[in-house]
Amino acid sequence: MEFIKVSQDHTPHVALIELNRPKELNALNLQLLTELAEALQDLDTNEQVRAIILTGNERAFAAGADIRQLADKNSIDMYKMDLFSLWRKISSVKKPIIAAVSGFALGGGCELAMGCDMIVASETAQFGQPEIKIGVIPGAGGTQRLTKAIGKVKAMELILTGRFIDAEEALSLGLINSIVPVEVYMKEATKLAQEIASMPPLAVQMAKESINRSFEISLEEGLYFERKNYNTLYSSEDQKEGMSAFIEKRKPNFKGQ
Repeated sequence: MEFIKVSQDHTPHVALIELNRPKELNALNLQLLTELAEALQDLDTNEQVRAIILTGNERAFAAGADIRQLADKNSIDMYKMDLFSLWRKISSVKKPIIAAVSGFALGGGCELAMGCDMIVASETAQFGQPEIKIGVIPGAGGTQRLTKAIGKVKAMELILTGRFIDAEEALSLGLINSIVPVEVYMKEATKLAQEIASMPPLAVQMAKESINRSFEISLEEGLYFERKNYNTLYSSEDQKEGMSAFIEKRKPNFKGQ
């Protein structure tokens, strides 16, 4: 891997992926996205990994797409490049992903953070979809995920003006989970990942799946999908272990079975 760093044992059952194009503020080019999609797919099948942290560095989570790679392309070039198949692979990961964001999360970087399941931000974090300023619109989910996260009118304002928002405004809008000093944002993300990794893995994955489906289907269909996953978990060893531990007043030992 040239543009990402992967640690499968950042802490027990928690993997860490770091975007690694510091000179370009982690701008998302084709190779980085390919490496990221492959790494996430590998971690998704690793039974020792229960939660994943995705981060950049203190200056930038990811400052957007690599415009130099895109500026001279036409629509056929973009079709052949098929960037969005990589984004689909990233969004299909079953295990929970926590974005640890410091500095810029703009354009594709903001879309990548929103494609994760939770966002822990440092006080220096800035979010935005500034694509309108270069003649295009968000293309990796920005118009959809931002609208679902913060509502139509605010998403319309941010996307049509390209304005950045700081961590405080992002928190007030419900875009992120928490804000902490830049010195400890990775510790906070790790703490959250560890807490989730201590839960029964199958239940975590089915809960994530059910929540994500709620944005795509009607309430009645969503309730049916939730009930199906709920009933399915009664065939898991972790359900038996969790309920037995509750009755016996002891700590459960979840194995992901």
